[in-house]
Amino acid sequence: MAQLTVWFDGACPLCLREIALMRRLDRSGAIDFIDAAEGDAQCPIDRADLLARFHAAEDGVLLSGAAAFAAMWRAIPLLRPFGLAARQPWVLAALEFSYRRFLRARPRLQRLVTRWTTPA
Repeated sequence: MAQLTVWFDGACPLCLREIALMRRLDRSGAIDFIDAAEGDAQCPIDRADLLARFHAAEDGVLLSGAAAFAAMWRAIPLLRPFGLAARQPWVLAALEFSYRRFLRARPRLQRLVTRWTTPA
């Protein structure tokens, strides 16, 4: 039974690749992955806000950005050390800084990934 809920943007080719990897690594089924881009998805907040940043619910607490990634990592044994390290405020701050920079580049990266994966 899932202990963590993760919402992701199923319309984003980058997100789909990352979630596919996380699903393979989540061998115990500890994570409930929900595609927030699907019209019938249960969203705890406004769908646009949910799709703008990565979100997860851990122990009933809604997390976003780097904190959500860290929660997901903690649920996957192979990545757990990274998730535990992110409990240090300075580590989480550095991860959040990096995540915000990634969000600015995300649209360009999505276009590149779509171009690389779309058959000619």
